[in-house]
Amino acid sequence: NTANTGNTNNSGTNSGDTGDTASDVITIKIGGIGPLTGDNAVYGLATDYGAQIAVDEINELGGNIQFEYDFQDDTGVGETAVSAYNALKDWDVDIIYGCTTTDPCISVAAETNSDRYFQLTPSASSTDVTAGKDNVFQMCFTDPGQGVAAGNYVVDNSLGTKIGVIYNNGSAYSTGIAESFISTVEAAGLEVVAAETYPSDDNTDYNVQITACRDAGADLVFLPIYYTPASLILNQAKNQLNYTPTFFGGDGMDGILTMEGFDTSLADGLMLLTPFNASATDEATVNFVTKYEERYGETPNQFAADGYDCIYAIYEALQQVDNLSEIAAMDYAERHEALCDALIGV
Repeated sequence: NTANTGNTNNSGTNSGDTGDTASDVITIKIGGIGPLTGDNAVYGLATDYGAQIAVDEINELGGNIQFEYDFQDDTGVGETAVSAYNALKDWDVDIIYGCTTTDPCISVAAETNSDRYFQLTPSASSTDVTAGKDNVFQMCFTDPGQGVAAGNYVVDNSLGTKIGVIYNNGSAYSTGIAESFISTVEAAGLEVVAAETYPSDDNTDYNVQITACRDAGADLVFLPIYYTPASLILNQAKNQLNYTPTFFGGDGMDGILTMEGFDTSLADGLMLLTPFNASATDEATVNFVTKYEERYGETPNQFAADGYDCIYAIYEALQQVDNLSEIAAMDYAERHEALCDALIGV
């Protein structure tokens, strides 16, 4: 796992061999999965866009490894994600990139493990994604690690003394972060005065959870949830309950400012944990951000950066497979299994 921006130490600097003849070129099909529509579309679009930039850069190098890329919409739902995965299999996909969000990725990872496809997710951070699967890897930090890091940051910077937590107990992602966060701040001597749950991100009314935090005197409320329910909580807390504690989110909060119809003033003072800083001044990050903004008209979030990193990680791993030409010449049924085994061993 990586929790740093890595995005860009590869930007335009990898040097595949040039001057290869057409017969030397090895074409690898990478199939992506994530939400392009629905409530979580900001995440999926970002991972798709970041990956597409990396694919184009790698292909422009003119080396003997070239990528074909197809990204399928899973709408953020496990069943749809499995259908997207099956569509990629029909396309003769070689490597699975994704899924973007946790619960769909858990569903697809079970399939890729059985079918023996190498899988790398940019952002599905639950330990359930990889547990018991030797073929599935994560670019992002894990949920327990994120909860500990967030908890330590709150403690180290004295952000609150009475802590409230609102999380989705029907989500492996949200629960994993919440549990490790609560353990961390309590071990440091802070009081968790309210730990409020809701069963699904389809929920639209969070007054009960917010009121419990307010009435318990929470001066910081931790939200390890996706941006859609978070936007509703921020709105209802301020405009319905006149409650304005410090709100602190996990990486799922990233993208809230670009959410259609969201009043960005509600995010004033909001803090979130993220592995990527788009305003960093190192050359690699500047190059990536500039290219992303020129192409898509917005600043990339961490999901875009992790998506970009994933494609370069796959590219660099493929360069270390000694018998890649032999694998590429195999029949499809044998090829993806041999490629999976080879990449696991890199």
